Amino acid sequence: MSHILDLREVIEKYNDVSPFVIIKIDIQRRGVTYTEKALTLLDPNIHDVKIIECTNSGLKRNYPVSLLLRDGTSIMVAREANGEKPYIVDYIDGKLVVTDDDEIIKEVEYWPKADFLTEFTSKGTPMREVAVVRPQRIDLDPYRYCHFWDNGNGCKYCSRGGSYYKNRTNQRIKLDPEDAYETVREALKQKGRYTSIHLTGGSNTGGQDVFDDEVDWYIEILQAIGKNFKTKRFPSQLIASAFSERQLLKIYENTGIATYTTDIEVLNKNKFDWICPGKSEWVGYMEWKRRLIAAVDIFGKGNVNTGTVGGVELAKPYGFTSEDEALKTILEEVEDLAQHGVGAVYIIWGIGPNSAFSNQKVPSLEYFTRLARGYSKIHHKYNLSIDNDTYRNCGNHPDTDLDRVK
Repeated sequence: MSHILDLREVIEKYNDVSPFVIIKIDIQRRGVTYTEKALTLLDPNIHDVKIIECTNSGLKRNYPVSLLLRDGTSIMVAREANGEKPYIVDYIDGKLVVTDDDEIIKEVEYWPKADFLTEFTSKGTPMREVAVVRPQRIDLDPYRYCHFWDNGNGCKYCSRGGSYYKNRTNQRIKLDPEDAYETVREALKQKGRYTSIHLTGGSNTGGQDVFDDEVDWYIEILQAIGKNFKTKRFPSQLIASAFSERQLLKIYENTGIATYTTDIEVLNKNKFDWICPGKSEWVGYMEWKRRLIAAVDIFGKGNVNTGTVGGVELAKPYGFTSEDEALKTILEEVEDLAQHGVGAVYIIWGIGPNSAFSNQKVPSLEYFTRLARGYSKIHHKYNLSIDNDTYRNCGNHPDTDLDRVK
């Protein structure tokens, strides 16, 4: 068995990749835990926090939503490890740091709290339940249920969709348009904080044509949000199902949405059919790609992209058997889309505890580093800026983090 490179070895071998990006990748793939000293620095008045029930005690306490590296890189961290020993966030010599085997890796910060998160809408809805934030983006989830789970065909890596399906009777599925309008209005009072608004939700297959109901609901929410702006278009991204040209034109002409993303998740037909059976059932791999390419004629080059779950293509038993084979195949598909003006980005595959892949193991740090480098090179080759998924607007993609340092 070949030697698996550790963090230091990968940084040394891939010296054309920012070490901040490589560190981010490894923190995401391994997860983190927090020492008590680190948690004493967490202040709900200034930091973005989430309440988590402790496994052992059953008590609820505040944890950081996520972390920032000192160059501004966002790290979407998970508290559970992906089958590997997690990094430890600690407070040492007056600094909040990420450590590994007692070695300080990098200094970090907790995400800053948004001002609106303690406010309520006129209907009494906590604005924290309407929108969440990343350091420079407002996130709204207009439809909190994915219909691909109706017959158990949700994506196999996904634990969120399965949870939505099981608990659908115990939660508010649809976001109220007036709540959305008021929350965005309040958020924008914090001058200079945000660069874009992001909307995504579960796939809704209802309507005369598949996804018609989803389209109509996004239009209603986007029209409500749009009342906060004087211009027709506003900085925004819609991540939704693979809509037809008719549906996309309806959204584009009736709202101020600026960019469109529909996540294909796995860039290989056979792996897509196995890992994303609902997407395969309702649209199919080749049609998903065709709709992505067709969307460029409506939104324009640089305003259409797709997201993938990096690493899931190596899941067992039907995934690629080698990282080299996976990398070659995935990057060929990324380039094929780029030739047609469609950008592609990836996130680190996280092993969801309630997913069908909960017993899997994520690929190596070296694989994810090569993947980021490959995606980024293609972005530059075809002059695709991926502005809607930069480190400011999203912060969850190692490849677009790498784009900004080229």
